[in-house]
Amino acid sequence: MEAKAVAKYVRMSSSKLKPVADLVRGKDLNEALTILKFTPGKGSELIEKVVKSAAANAENNHEMNPDELYVAVINCNQGPTMKRWRPGAQGRAGMILKRTSNIYVTLKEKEAPVKKVEEADKEEVR
Repeated sequence: MEAKAVAKYVRMSSSKLKPVADLVRGKDLNEALTILKFTPGKGSELIEKVVKSAAANAENNHEMNPDELYVAVINCNQGPTMKRWRPGAQGRAGMILKRTSNIYVTLKEKEAPVKKVEEADKEEVR
């Protein structure tokens, strides 16, 4: 079972968000939230908000145990870019690009470890 959360049109460049997302990919939920809490910058706050939303979705909608969740997938992709103009010298204009991002988070439950049957046990079964 998996729980997802999405934040679209976040006013920050995806190139600034990707290094923060790399810190928590594959980590346990509690460990990921701790890392994001102590990571400086606006990007960690935005990603923390989406991870908390995914955890709430897992707990409330899918009845998953929050202690067994981990960050399976986290993507920060480029969203639409807003184009603005700034007046320049001698009647020229310079373009300003205000970049946005889309943040996707998927949490999954850890699977129970499968016990391996040893070779000796296999021979006895035959």
